[in-house]
Amino acid sequence: MAFIAPLEHNRHAVLSQQKVMQSNNRETNHYNNGFEYGVKHILSPKSGLLNEILISEFSFSAESFDELLKLGSLYLEGQRLHENCLIVEGAYIRIHSKPRRFPTNDYNWSERILFQDENFVVVNKPAGLPMHASVDNCLENLHKYLSAYLQTELFVTHRLDVPTSGLVVLAKNREFLPLFNHLLAQRGVRKIYRARAEGLKLKDGLYTHYMEPSPRAPKKVSEEPQPHWQECKLRLFDIQDHVLLNEQEVHVELLTGRTHQIRAQLSALGAPICGDILYGAQKKYDFEKIDLEAHSLQFLDFNFTVTKHW
Repeated sequence: MAFIAPLEHNRHAVLSQQKVMQSNNRETNHYNNGFEYGVKHILSPKSGLLNEILISEFSFSAESFDELLKLGSLYLEGQRLHENCLIVEGAYIRIHSKPRRFPTNDYNWSERILFQDENFVVVNKPAGLPMHASVDNCLENLHKYLSAYLQTELFVTHRLDVPTSGLVVLAKNREFLPLFNHLLAQRGVRKIYRARAEGLKLKDGLYTHYMEPSPRAPKKVSEEPQPHWQECKLRLFDIQDHVLLNEQEVHVELLTGRTHQIRAQLSALGAPICGDILYGAQKKYDFEKIDLEAHSLQFLDFNFTVTKHW
């Protein structure tokens, strides 16, 4: 069982943060994306087993502790914990008490894997599942589930948003990872997305916007260049109108790879993706899903396409 002593700089950092939190009279941060993160910062009042301290001193239940530990929602001196451990008085504990939850691993991965060899695997990611571990949940994600199914170490090469479905490539070794990253950087990977958008406004063509370099969502884009804003380019084609539904199905070739780029650009064009309430669409699903799919992927001599619809 591990025994960890506190780090002095973390002690000062958490004390400062606690003062800010006390002055604001809140411990729960509310983000404009609608998710609630209950992050607690604690200096251990005594030495002992972490679970016993949280249960006796901070009213945690044994069940809550076990669940947060399993999810990777507990940190000691800035390091994620995977097992209970002995700590000393004054140790810095960070607790993500309200971790985001995602679907459990009940997917048929044999049907979702389109291709694999000794270097990489191509899989059809389901909507509502993150690509990789998050700060408050390292258990429920595509990388974890697929690694367990294939019983091999995998490496994330590129990403899809949580509510987006479709094709992604994961490397099976560290040699393929930089090769694929080089292809992405040199635009040697052609990505085609398929989306359903609200309204009947979209037309075939090349569209350019400029995105504010901010980590926050929703992303802000402008039709006019702005200082330090990032260029976003995509091409819309093969648009089908569904007049009775007041929707359009559109294929999108992504020419630059910005976070939320398709979602932000289509919204700026007055045609938010169906189900994408973050970008102005009406609520459509009861879970984290939008009508955006990474439909086809081409690189080197490979060409992969999703055959099933949403």
